Amino acid sequence: MNLRRFAAPGVALGLVISLGATGFVRRSAAAPQDPRGAEEASITRLTTGLLEHSQFAHHPFDRELAGALLDRYLDALDGSRSLFLQSDVDKFAGYRSVLAQDTRGAGDTHVAQAIFERYLERLGQQVAYVTGELRTGSFDFTGHDVYSFDREHAPRPGDLTAAEALWRQQLRAEYLQEKLGGKRPSVVVSTLTKRYAQQLKTARSLHPEEVLEIYLDALTHVYDPHSDYLGHEQMDSLSIAMNLSLVGIGATLEASEGYCKILSLVPGGPAARSGLLKAGDRIVAVAQPGQEPIDVVNMPLSRAVELIRGPKGSPVTLEVIPSGAADGSPPRTVSIMRDEVKLEDQAAKARIVDLPTGHGDTVRLGVIDLPSFYADMSGHNGARRRSATADVARLLAKLKDEHVRGVVLDLRRNGGGSLDEAITLTGLFIRKGPVVQTRDQAGDVEVGADPDPAVAYDGPLVVLTSRFSASASEILTGALKDYGRALVVGDSSTFGKGTVQNIIPLARVMDRMGLAHAYDPGALKVTISKFYRPSGASTQLRGVASDIVLPSPSDFRDVSESALKDPLPWDTVPPAPYERLDRVQPYVGELRQRSARRVAGEQDFAFVADDVARLRHNLATKSVSPNEAERRAEMARDKASHEEREREELTLHASEPRTYDITLEDAASPGLPAPVAFTKDGKETSPAASTAARPGPGEPAVDQDEDESIELTECERILADYVDLSRSPGLRGAHRATNSGWPSHSRLALALRLKLVASSPNEDPPSPVHCRRTPASRAHDRRLP
Repeated sequence: MNLRRFAAPGVALGLVISLGATGFVRRSAAAPQDPRGAEEASITRLTTGLLEHSQFAHHPFDRELAGALLDRYLDALDGSRSLFLQSDVDKFAGYRSVLAQDTRGAGDTHVAQAIFERYLERLGQQVAYVTGELRTGSFDFTGHDVYSFDREHAPRPGDLTAAEALWRQQLRAEYLQEKLGGKRPSVVVSTLTKRYAQQLKTARSLHPEEVLEIYLDALTHVYDPHSDYLGHEQMDSLSIAMNLSLVGIGATLEASEGYCKILSLVPGGPAARSGLLKAGDRIVAVAQPGQEPIDVVNMPLSRAVELIRGPKGSPVTLEVIPSGAADGSPPRTVSIMRDEVKLEDQAAKARIVDLPTGHGDTVRLGVIDLPSFYADMSGHNGARRRSATADVARLLAKLKDEHVRGVVLDLRRNGGGSLDEAITLTGLFIRKGPVVQTRDQAGDVEVGADPDPAVAYDGPLVVLTSRFSASASEILTGALKDYGRALVVGDSSTFGKGTVQNIIPLARVMDRMGLAHAYDPGALKVTISKFYRPSGASTQLRGVASDIVLPSPSDFRDVSESALKDPLPWDTVPPAPYERLDRVQPYVGELRQRSARRVAGEQDFAFVADDVARLRHNLATKSVSPNEAERRAEMARDKASHEEREREELTLHASEPRTYDITLEDAASPGLPAPVAFTKDGKETSPAASTAARPGPGEPAVDQDEDESIELTECERILADYVDLSRSPGLRGAHRATNSGWPSHSRLALALRLKLVASSPNEDPPSPVHCRRTPASRAHDRRLP
């Protein structure tokens, strides 16, 4: 799910009422007169008008955008381009000349209904064909052909015979996938028969408002990838997330090419603690205790989420195709105990590392892991309000007390959060000055600045980022880089999401305007402004580039704003006056060379290079061999490679530096907790580590946690070099937070004044200053179970 920037209701409603004067919400004489038709027409006109007048580009819904809507709606229903025939598409092309006027004028949705009816017809034909093939056909897996599962730009089948050939190819690949997973032929037939029957049953049971939701979501996406139509079920999910407490597995999901795909894991949630799942995994089936698995391939995401959610303390079993595995790889089975996900599980934490220098001594370094820019505004009657800035300030004070020589701020899994927190937290490292510039649709630029001259930490600082660092993370990273205050290390760049969204509840608007509605139509999320760094460069599209790039399995263009359809462009605004510190630039060249020499000679990074090569190959080929012998040989090679790697890791990680985990509770206590204990292969002896799943047959030997640990270790070495080169006197500067742990009065006033949200796709905001926490997705439909 994407970020939401919440405007005060009066602001949003005022905008709609002023737009109403232009006439875009008035009923056209051609509008349908039955109650449901009139209601759908009102919702459609309202959505179109808000997009025309409120979205950042202010683009009228003309014939060009109407044509894009038609294409997106077809792909939303038939992303594999295997159901609609070319003759269907040719017939639909006749709608292009009238679609713009019908949509913005009359709110007419007969095009959406007609196309959906044809979709049901073709889907029924596919299910009938597949069922017959499974009942009477046979499949040969000895040939050397290739099945390409990526048909995003493929031509549609010319006739029904060509479509049936595509359906058989797809069925054959699915059959082999199930067979490689160890299922008997009879079980495979039963699984696939139920899968296709369920898909048809689900499609036929969609309510008219659900079909309208698909259509209007396609409409919003012709403007930009982060404007969305949120149906009432999505808004219900958002309401749950706003409480910062929900029961589930703690994973953000998206619908992607028929799969229920994991976008991100909520830090501290059951899935993250288990170590059994990671971003990019695809869930193909869900089972409750004592029941048979339910296939969720091609199931609407909202239905799949309902299966995954459940009572606290109850287990859920998932069949998962691992991230990076080929599309036809067999799934593995994992079981996770549902639990409550709370803000406390997602708070900042720190680590102190006594890193050997190679000269017989050690250098003490601090690492702060910040999963999001959170802000809990619910405290009352003197209760301490949770704030990322206040928590990081407390941790910095503890690191100062323990005499660390440098600090790593780890933002690799931080997809955003409160803009106010991004500004105030940046202020912990600079004396004062602009942090972010925000440009609205009218071209007006507002500067968000840190006004407080106090500094919590003034020593060597490294910001560790990845492609999953987005939005508010990019604001902080970009500002610290512009100031020359921090060295940026990690993937080649951050995600590149530099836009702000505002949510407008449609039911409230319709009530205010006297428009009848029998159900809650949900809300419209509209991109309204863009972010810029103090230097004037946008964080949009390009993100923030690293000073030192480390090999990483996440450093792919597919994980970026630029991979989404129709993103807003990169541009600039005039720079804001700020003091350039240039703490980093004198050392970047030498630090880069030292790191490159270590990476070139480090066996761990050789393993990462193998992982990256395998992932790159899978992403590039987007195809799979239907030859069973070849696939089983590949599975055997992957298994042997993984076992060999594990044996080598026992030698490579025979000893680890002395490390202390520091929680916020520890920060208030004198001294250090007991050092972290490691196993012989260098892994922490924690419950999550002991239950982490190993790659199954045919899975690539990619261990996300292990790769991230390698990156962090090298980042610590880079920081040690930085300390050595700069001869830092150590941690100094005043602790920034008040005794209550909340930022100073000036910071709170600034937070209340700005009222902006740093938008990023998948946050679960509890208040108007929260946003989504994980990088964006190309999917139209997202849920948080």
